[in-house]
Amino acid sequence: MPIDVTAARAATPGCQDLIHLNNAGAALPTHDVLTTQIDYLQLEARIGGYEAYTHEQARVEQIRPTIARLIGADPSGDEVALTVNNTAAFDLFLYSWSISPTHAPDPGDRILTTETEYGANFVAYLQLARRFGIEVEVVPSNDHGEIDLDALEASIRRTDVGPVTLIALNHIPTNGGLINPAAGVGAIAREYGITYLLDACQSAGQIPLDVDELGCDALTAAGRKFLRGPRGTGFLYVRASILPSIEPIMLDHSTAEWLEPDHYEVDPTARRFEQWERNHAALLGLGHAVQEALDHGLDAIATRVQGLAETLRGRLTDDVPQATVRDLGRERCGIVTFSLDGADLAAVHAALRDAGINVSIVPPASALIDTRKRDLPPMIRASVHYYNTEAEIDQLITELLRLR
Repeated sequence: MPIDVTAARAATPGCQDLIHLNNAGAALPTHDVLTTQIDYLQLEARIGGYEAYTHEQARVEQIRPTIARLIGADPSGDEVALTVNNTAAFDLFLYSWSISPTHAPDPGDRILTTETEYGANFVAYLQLARRFGIEVEVVPSNDHGEIDLDALEASIRRTDVGPVTLIALNHIPTNGGLINPAAGVGAIAREYGITYLLDACQSAGQIPLDVDELGCDALTAAGRKFLRGPRGTGFLYVRASILPSIEPIMLDHSTAEWLEPDHYEVDPTARRFEQWERNHAALLGLGHAVQEALDHGLDAIATRVQGLAETLRGRLTDDVPQATVRDLGRERCGIVTFSLDGADLAAVHAALRDAGINVSIVPPASALIDTRKRDLPPMIRASVHYYNTEAEIDQLITELLRLR
């Protein structure tokens, strides 16, 4: 069933005041996501923080199963951990994997990633390389800019270098418009028995996700992007079959049971990756936002978002002479990146903001390997969501032409 755009906009207070094309940064929440948080904070103020949690514990406990439905995980939610953002979730798994007796890499072992990998992830790989002597290998892209699956398999099969112990990549890069063939990567990872960590921070809430189809051992996401949840929220999925072999790099008395003065036992579920102190108001907002995405339907969301993005790419190409769309991929997402010949992007960004249009500027370091390979200049990123309209795209084009 198609998205009811009028109803979606009516439910989103920010749509009344501006044109928000920065959904890859932080999407606009609905009124109900906002009031879910406010109501909980007011409850805390009235009866106390611990008491508010006790009062609302049943609702909090439903957040993980709701997220599990979003990604096709075990319905119990036992494979889901609640985190404070995507990077925290990604690093929690990555660094815990790196010290696990079962998975810890030896010097010379390799991590494989993509040319479009995000800066925060790549810096973490480099730190592990410095710490453990492992190698970070970038798998070449194919002609469409996606990770080349043949090159991935060829790299795994090499015998002249150390073995591949981890494949880690983003599903949708921070810029460039493409959707990596994550399920194809998963099939190869399973065939060779390699742990597979997938960063889904830009795909969660934008396109359908199914961890079994993707074949990933771990998946991470942020609440604030296409899920339309609060900032300071995210989640980590870890497949049940791998959970027992990865003890988190940090524990507290809620994620491990202290049984004897010299003995503890780690929580058997993905909650082992959580911590006791959490922002329950924000997490309830996340749970509500995820349920809203499920209610709309991820197929309907993807159809709407991808259609709007293609409309924007066409308008930029056809109507804005100084614009060059820099997106790649056979299947493209709602993130549209473009450069403007001879323009001061900071001034353009400010002028658009003054006109009530939110976009962002993508610095080269966000995806340094891809940026340098393609010799990309700084770019504007306009990322659409299902509540955006064709009229808003018209207004963006009008303002860009006015700024020439």
